[in-house]
Amino acid sequence: MAKEQVKTDVEVNIGERFPLTIRRLGVNGHGIGYYKHKVCFVPGALPGEVVVAEVTRIHPRFLEATIHRIRKRSRHRVTPRDSYTNVAGGFELESLAYPQQLAFKRQVVLDSLAKFQPYGYRNYDVRRTIAAPEEYHYRNKAQFQVRMVDGHVAAGLYKPNSHNLVDMQECAVQMPRTMKAVRTVVQLIEDLQIPVYDEDHNSGIIKTIVVRESWTTGELQLTLITNTPKLIHKRPLLEAIAQQLPEVVSVMQNVNPGDTPLVWGEQMIHLAGKETITESLMGLDFELSARSFLQLNPEQTEVLYEQAAEALELAPEDTLIDAYAGIGTIGLSLASRVKAVRGMEVIPEAVADANANAKLNGIANAQYEVGKAEELIPRWLDEGLQFDALVVDPPRTGLDDELIKQILRVKPRKFAYVSCGMASLARNLRRLTSVYHVDYIQPIDMMPQTARCEAVVKLSLRH
Repeated sequence: MAKEQVKTDVEVNIGERFPLTIRRLGVNGHGIGYYKHKVCFVPGALPGEVVVAEVTRIHPRFLEATIHRIRKRSRHRVTPRDSYTNVAGGFELESLAYPQQLAFKRQVVLDSLAKFQPYGYRNYDVRRTIAAPEEYHYRNKAQFQVRMVDGHVAAGLYKPNSHNLVDMQECAVQMPRTMKAVRTVVQLIEDLQIPVYDEDHNSGIIKTIVVRESWTTGELQLTLITNTPKLIHKRPLLEAIAQQLPEVVSVMQNVNPGDTPLVWGEQMIHLAGKETITESLMGLDFELSARSFLQLNPEQTEVLYEQAAEALELAPEDTLIDAYAGIGTIGLSLASRVKAVRGMEVIPEAVADANANAKLNGIANAQYEVGKAEELIPRWLDEGLQFDALVVDPPRTGLDDELIKQILRVKPRKFAYVSCGMASLARNLRRLTSVYHVDYIQPIDMMPQTARCEAVVKLSLRH
């Protein structure tokens, strides 16, 4: 192997091997050890293990390495079900026993609090992580890139920090029927010789296969994300899908031309069947269009929403604002407990879905508008709306700065923060705790075998 040296305060080469004691797990689930006082990240290595690490990348402040072999094995190490563990993303913790995965996710919350130090953080009640009912087969959506690998059509996920595709024949965290649909469609694309996307030449047609399964109805929706609107051999492809995959009740095409980091494009084409599938949560039906956001673990989503309801302590006379509302799943599931729900979302299609879902379920006291919470809340207040309760479920980047200003100005009495990013949560709490007290933080495991964590925070006004 060719030696490569990067200017650093530690003399080390790519390919060099050394013993390394793993001290803890990092926020992304990678083992962390120290080589000559320099941090070294080793995917798949577990706390307490001694590994022979092989350096793969050198950075000014840290090293990356793989496990060459394990000298001392953790008693919490288990045999992963997926052969892709530490090869592709999405399986970071699959070698770690599940009780320790839950403990790790609580520790991520504690570490984030210690880093950003919001007011009073040492005394926060950070509860034990709520386990998922199923450790495998829970993901309701497969979103796999499609490329040619060794002369065959391949579909799967990229290796970390690369565009090298791992062809996934099976995947233990996916609902089984999503994988059956992916593999069937891959074979049809190959049999019909439909050109797949070539990044080097920006040519070919099919870029990505997306399959979503309804947990309650068993319906599948298939979306082909393509480089061009033209889809050759479309008719025989759709006929074969109808014959071989009768559970696919909706087939859509999304056009996303060119070399872009974005998975989805703006143009949607309805190819066959319905335009939506139906999912049920909290006793309500939700129509899901291809681009609708829904939590990947539907069974645990009900637990998440119930935790949000408990944190809010809603009363029949309350008016609830549902910020970052998506298709309305949280607000609509709580509508029967309050006088009114008002929600907002910046994606027009999601707002249309939210209002349609309200109508579908006969919910007359909930309405959703297109716009940012930090802009709509002041307008609603000017129009005379008074609200008692606020639930936010922002993206991983956390709350918008302007929304935080609005919250601190309006001071809603009941406030629940649903977070999928513990660092942004802790950072936001630094500002929110100038007015609010953190009653508790409840971590919830939505995605077993991964390093991802969700949490519900109950906040109350300081007296």
